[in-house]
Amino acid sequence: MITLYHCYGARSFRPLWMLEEMGMPYDLKMLPFPPRVFAKDYLSLNPLGTIPLMIDGDTKMTESSGICHYLGSKYGPTPLIVRTDEPGYGAFINWMYFSDATLTFPQTLVLRYTQLEPEGRRNPQVASDYAKWFLGRLRAVEAATARAETLAAKRFTAADIVIGYALRLAGIIGLAKDFGPNVTAYWERLQQRDGYQRALAAEEAAQQNVAPSVPA
Repeated sequence: MITLYHCYGARSFRPLWMLEEMGMPYDLKMLPFPPRVFAKDYLSLNPLGTIPLMIDGDTKMTESSGICHYLGSKYGPTPLIVRTDEPGYGAFINWMYFSDATLTFPQTLVLRYTQLEPEGRRNPQVASDYAKWFLGRLRAVEAATARAETLAAKRFTAADIVIGYALRLAGIIGLAKDFGPNVTAYWERLQQRDGYQRALAAEEAAQQNVAPSVPA
């Protein structure tokens, strides 16, 4: 069975959502955030101390979008993965990489310098600069969702899951108010999916057993 290590609202929500969309059994291990501070034993499994960590037999993976691609490719076939012979394959792969490298990266700096650093180390200017970076890059999603309801192959895919998480994180850090109309409508559609709602419910249920923590 797949084991997924997760923190509430973290990037590990991507593979959690993917697992729910695929209807796969999994063991969800919730950790306090950041686990490298509050769950020291976790470092023996993932020396980086980062989330997610997915374990599938001898396979261990720590990249959230990569895990989604792995799950769909290994345990498919599934319409969540765009095949190499489909016209939308290039767009699909591009969005899978874009999700973390381009969208989530600046969000993590906004989060860090507005909430996670101690008061004396918070930096509104850095947070503002990277918020603008994120919103500037989000123009690609605004343009794509003006033409179609999903991002690739004219159907809901893992690309929508990984980009959708970035939109969820934007809400957590206060940037969703600046979404364009197309992204706003797209995000509303994604949140209506049964798989998304099941992932939220699984996260909420598992979180009940995790003690609150304040990042150091």
